[in-house]
Amino acid sequence: MQARKQLIVLALALLVVALAGCRHTPDETRVREAIAAAAQAAEQTDAGGVVESLSEDFDGNGGRLERKHLANLIRLARLRGEHVGVTVGPVSIEPRGERLVASFTASLTQGSRLLPDSAGVYQVETAWRREGDEWRCYNATWKRQL
Repeated sequence: MQARKQLIVLALALLVVALAGCRHTPDETRVREAIAAAAQAAEQTDAGGVVESLSEDFDGNGGRLERKHLANLIRLARLRGEHVGVTVGPVSIEPRGERLVASFTASLTQGSRLLPDSAGVYQVETAWRREGDEWRCYNATWKRQL
């Protein structure tokens, strides 16, 4: 009788764990997490981490910055031992059909020799689409605020 109760409790515990595993992280949260991860990677001059959530056809500021160019810029900064601080403000996310648009401010500090005029506050708008199981940023625009 005691063994049967233990099996029932074990079965219920497994059911709870299985149901918890079925819940997935909301899409908006996943995009926010990707933005935060990219900012952290930029501070660590980790090119792979910066471009990880970007689509292969990423377009930055109307053709001014492609995915591979951004990665190369970060690699060059790392080789030069440079550092740029990144602080991301609150992220607002708006669904647009099957895509998401995330808007936020980004403060860049400790400008580098590579990007001497980059320090300041920027208003950023990013567009995201689902590629398989992941959300990828395919477009971003930014404008210096201060």
